[in-house]
Amino acid sequence: MNLTKLKKLLSSGETETVEFKEKPNESFYKNISSFANTKGGIILLGVDKKSNIIGIETTSKFLEDLTNRIVNKLSIYPEIDTIDINRKRVIAVKIIRSGFPVSYEGRYYERVGNTTREMNSEKLRALLSGNKPWDSLTGKYSLEEIDAGTIDLFVRLAVDKKRLTDLSLNDKPQVILEKLGLRTDKNLTNGAILLFGKNPQKHFINLCVRIGRFKTETTIIDDKWVKGNLFKQFEETINLLKQFISVRYEIKDFQREDIWDYPIPALREAVLNAIIHRDYFNIANFILIKVYDDHIWISNPGGLPEGITVEELKRPHKSFVRNPLIAKVFYLAGFIEQYGSGTVRMTEWMKEAGLPEPEFKEEMGGFSVYFYKDVYTEENLRKMGLNERQIKAVIYVKEKGKITNKEYQEITEASKPTATRELKTLVDMNLIEQKGITGKGTFYVQIKGSQRAQTAHKGLTKGSNDIQFAREITYKRIKGLLEKFIGGRKKGIALSHVIGQIKSAAAHAILNIGDCEDIIKQVDIEIREGKLFPFGPLSKEEMLQKLEEIKTEFKKIKWDKNETRKSREFSR
Repeated sequence: MNLTKLKKLLSSGETETVEFKEKPNESFYKNISSFANTKGGIILLGVDKKSNIIGIETTSKFLEDLTNRIVNKLSIYPEIDTIDINRKRVIAVKIIRSGFPVSYEGRYYERVGNTTREMNSEKLRALLSGNKPWDSLTGKYSLEEIDAGTIDLFVRLAVDKKRLTDLSLNDKPQVILEKLGLRTDKNLTNGAILLFGKNPQKHFINLCVRIGRFKTETTIIDDKWVKGNLFKQFEETINLLKQFISVRYEIKDFQREDIWDYPIPALREAVLNAIIHRDYFNIANFILIKVYDDHIWISNPGGLPEGITVEELKRPHKSFVRNPLIAKVFYLAGFIEQYGSGTVRMTEWMKEAGLPEPEFKEEMGGFSVYFYKDVYTEENLRKMGLNERQIKAVIYVKEKGKITNKEYQEITEASKPTATRELKTLVDMNLIEQKGITGKGTFYVQIKGSQRAQTAHKGLTKGSNDIQFAREITYKRIKGLLEKFIGGRKKGIALSHVIGQIKSAAAHAILNIGDCEDIIKQVDIEIREGKLFPFGPLSKEEMLQKLEEIKTEFKKIKWDKNETRKSREFSR
């Protein structure tokens, strides 16, 4: 290094590739590690942080010892120059970017701006893997482990979406995998096994989904593990979510519309995001989904990548793909419409359904999405601009069923004019509905049907959350069994087996016979309207006859209303 270059470095100050040190101390070796792991750089010894030349005493032995310490501590060989300026000596230690990770005392450092920082676990894993994403790393896998059926499904989807024109069903699996970048030098990648493998958990036991239905944190109603390749995990997870939430029906223009507690497209997008963007280097943890009465929590290992914040997720933002090969396959298959738009669409779908926006969080070393089905929460009401008195009143209506002007005054300590004015505002916002015209007969209630979270099926008593929950869960189980028996889909299934299974399912959900008969009436209506198995092997009359057998057997069952399901351990 010559004097001109030294002066230029001094005038520019510390940067991403330049560091000033008065003498070689512990941080000096950390700086070397950071430069070697990033872009390389120069450390000037004998210079303070303000670019003042302090100078450093050097001898041949000093320089030799300095070189030996760097080699011994970091296993790299730097280029060392000495420059004399104004009767003072500066040592320039030049470090080039290393072809392998460089640590100092077991820790790895990186250069961020003009600072040196210890690498986080995700960056370290990327560095140790040669900065290759997890799904591109190869392993000792056999082509026999690949499920040809899943590959056929993928090719059909991709061709149908017109996103893949150079593949056909006639291509061999190895050819398809090579074109997708999932097989290199005849070696299958991690992504190939996870996307198309017959049993990926043979190699990665925790790369799966765990989903549970919760009454409270300690009362677990159901607990499922979803395994297999990513296509199967995605499909089965969505099916389980549908079993764990409620659906009601509305007739519009003589067509039945299914209205779920949460918009299914939003849930699909959240599950897809978790599968595609999780940190697969973290093989100790799995995707976890907890479904409660009033919200759903979806959590996956791995936080947001650098360059994006939680606040940016609800507006258009850049796409940062942690697993590019996995993302590419799902995009080609048509599961992803546009990179970087998933969280925005989740927000839009929830708003269109009249529900609170999803909540995104970085927590517990991972990323979480919260879906809430009740707009009547303090947090959401506050976001809507309500004052504390109005919030208290809305919560009161939610709990008690109604409120009068006098009760509003009592619980909020407001004057009558204030209560009247603020109640009118709540009515105008469609949060409550006025019953009666004037006087003591006037009261206010929640607007029926205004939010999907309020009622799941006809006939549910308002406020009967336990019965509502049981009806919702068991409805899906019973309907599935009725499909097998009534629709003739499972040849030779016995009526006694159906009744036994229905009784067991109902008992686990704390359901009585009357509730079950109400559900059967719903099925009866669907059969008569031609909406249940319209193209099935049995006629409408044959299905109704089999349904009558079910009704008859139900009347013979003695029911224990107190029968409950034992809680099982469900931990992360």
